[in-house]
Amino acid sequence: MENKVYVFDTTLRDGEQVPGCQLNTVEKIQVAKQLEALGVDIIEAGFPISSPGDFNSVIEISKAVTWPTICALTRAVEKDIDVAADALKFAKHKRIHTGIGTSDSHIKYKFNSTREEIIERAVKAVKYARRFVDDVEFYAEDAGRTENEYLARVIEAVIKAGATVVNIPDTTGYCLPSEYGAKIKYLVDHVDGIDKAIISTHCHNDLGMATANTMAGLLNGARQCEVTINGIGERAGNTSLEEIAMILKCHKDIDLMTNINTQKIYPTSRMVSSLMNMPVQPNKAVVGKNAFAHSSGIHQDGVLKNVQTYEIMNPKDVGIDDNAIVLTARSGRAALKHRLHVLGVELDGEKLDNVYQEFLKLADKKKEVNDDDILMLAGADRALTHSIKLDFLQVTSGLGTRPVASIGLDIAGEKFEAAASGNGPVDAAIKALKVIIRREMTLKEFTIQSINKGSDDVGKVHMQVEFDGNMYYGFGANTDIVTASVEAYIDCINKFRK
Repeated sequence: MENKVYVFDTTLRDGEQVPGCQLNTVEKIQVAKQLEALGVDIIEAGFPISSPGDFNSVIEISKAVTWPTICALTRAVEKDIDVAADALKFAKHKRIHTGIGTSDSHIKYKFNSTREEIIERAVKAVKYARRFVDDVEFYAEDAGRTENEYLARVIEAVIKAGATVVNIPDTTGYCLPSEYGAKIKYLVDHVDGIDKAIISTHCHNDLGMATANTMAGLLNGARQCEVTINGIGERAGNTSLEEIAMILKCHKDIDLMTNINTQKIYPTSRMVSSLMNMPVQPNKAVVGKNAFAHSSGIHQDGVLKNVQTYEIMNPKDVGIDDNAIVLTARSGRAALKHRLHVLGVELDGEKLDNVYQEFLKLADKKKEVNDDDILMLAGADRALTHSIKLDFLQVTSGLGTRPVASIGLDIAGEKFEAAASGNGPVDAAIKALKVIIRREMTLKEFTIQSINKGSDDVGKVHMQVEFDGNMYYGFGANTDIVTASVEAYIDCINKFRK
């Protein structure tokens, strides 16, 4: 179909390369199933040769989802392609995504090669991949900084070799929308056989232009867009799935459509944010907490008179429901399990029991438990396997007093206690913790995020700790922000103790 745009989601590959955001296989399957429900056409499930974890994730995701194409990334190396083909053996629809750098800087400094040799290697890789699968995507890495005439030669050669999709990445996020759109149009106009392949966009957000560049590509003939949930990804991230889906939904004049069920956008966004411990900035387009909030008097007046005055999207169109079910301490296991199911999380047996017990404790503290709280609880069972656990924490602080904290830890079954004072309650608690854990650790980053808006809300703390020259990322969540901070620090320590 001429106006169909294929949505290629790389949350589980490019998005997962963000430091501190790695998922285990069970969590990746949860995300993959949610992406299937969302309507994603292609799921890039991993880079199989990079690690046994990635290899196993591609296998398990292939088994777990039915209709989306499962894609595995490789370099233009036969061994990579062999491993990818093996990882895809259970996929109902499979694709190998292979490629090589095409900009002069990549050719000269990364490969110490020549333009002609790069074309040979590209053609060889595509032909080799076609031995295993009928659907081969070729990426021209750093296409954004590749001269158009040479890029067209590469693309023409790989299509002749059997590539079914050609990916034109703006790897460094450098292109202006006009440049990127012109690049796609140049390929449409100058590549012999371009009609035999789908042109794909893959734009990075280093200068904040990923969505604009992707749209410029689609308007000039690209029919696949490579995106991630919440725009997560290396450095400043990738093009946001939710932004492209809603641009095409709102701009009827463009006459391009996706298969995305937009009402599942918000729950998917929250799920990925929770599982990857990646806060969504409040002013993020479409899915940010403030995306549909109006604080200025003139805006509020306009919205009250006619919602379309200042809102081009209906919150319900992206799955934000003001009347969403709120669970309380009186809600049973079945209600919790159903809500988790709606959010894409399947729990049974002991895991459901554990989350239910934590849910009851939280419901006693804050009366009403929302979807973000539930997702946070579902991801918190990872802490149960930690060798260091927080037993108790008592903090005294206030105006005119020096904050003091006493802490109790359980380290592999052995009990330890300590106390310390500090500049504030969190500082005192962490100093007390360090009295027990005698390691040279440096706190590099500390982020607090409130899930909702109430004073009894759950606070989420993201931490980055440096130890022995390495960075470790931790996460904690609690209605007590000092406790959440200590739990995040303990999460970091457990990671470098392994």
